[in-house]
Amino acid sequence: MQVKQRILTAAVLIPIVVLAATVLDLYGFTVFTGIFVCLGAWEWAAMSGFTHPVGRCLYVVMCPLIVAGCLYRADTFIPQLIVIGGVIWWLVPALILLYRFREGGANVLNSGLLKAGMGLVILVPAWLSLVLLHEQQPAGVGLVLFLLFLIWIADSSAFFSGRRWGRNKLSPGISPGKTWEGVYGAMSVTVLFAFAYAVIIKMQAIEILIFLVICLVSVAVSIIGDLTVSLIKRKAQLKDSGSLLPGHGGIMDRIDSLTAAGPIFLAGMWLLRGLQ
Repeated sequence: MQVKQRILTAAVLIPIVVLAATVLDLYGFTVFTGIFVCLGAWEWAAMSGFTHPVGRCLYVVMCPLIVAGCLYRADTFIPQLIVIGGVIWWLVPALILLYRFREGGANVLNSGLLKAGMGLVILVPAWLSLVLLHEQQPAGVGLVLFLLFLIWIADSSAFFSGRRWGRNKLSPGISPGKTWEGVYGAMSVTVLFAFAYAVIIKMQAIEILIFLVICLVSVAVSIIGDLTVSLIKRKAQLKDSGSLLPGHGGIMDRIDSLTAAGPIFLAGMWLLRGLQ
């Protein structure tokens, strides 16, 4: 039943998101994606221990305030600095956090303020990454759609290949359902998808190679994002971050991979553009 709900929810949600990314201007897209980020922040506040609605609302408001400030200073290096900060978070502290927990550090993340700070580090760069990616000309909308489908395909491939062939647990102490076979399935399918996209838009051979590396790293880091959110849920003794999306749980259950992949993919595209 859960699989059917998962597929039905995706069938409704995906066309809405694709349509929004395609037809909305930059301002409209910023607001649209901000709705999901703010809902995710509402869930994150609860997972961080904020029980009073006022406290949770104040926490939610911080996300659009920071992003609005970054976009207001879009002519400076500040937005790029925020994105790079997100990249550094996923490549270093997040990995250390997962490693410490795996090695028996059950006492990590006992501070509600620390978890709340983590939420901002995760949500703000991700939101800003999507907005900055969308505004790139002339291919911004196409890149946003590609990133979304890349993560959706990776998540689905990991889910179904893990259910079919899963034997070796990826991180049983954090997310018992995830397996290495699911990771291999996600990597295999997404590299084919990325290669097809690169060929269709007529990238040169060296560009294709770099682009495939960017996509593989983005998918790998998206798995780190998934595990990180799972760790926060485990610390909060929750199975799902919420119940808004049938079959998926909450908003954070749906965007956890994207929050990690967004800054990585955007930084990779900056690198690719700089090499052209």
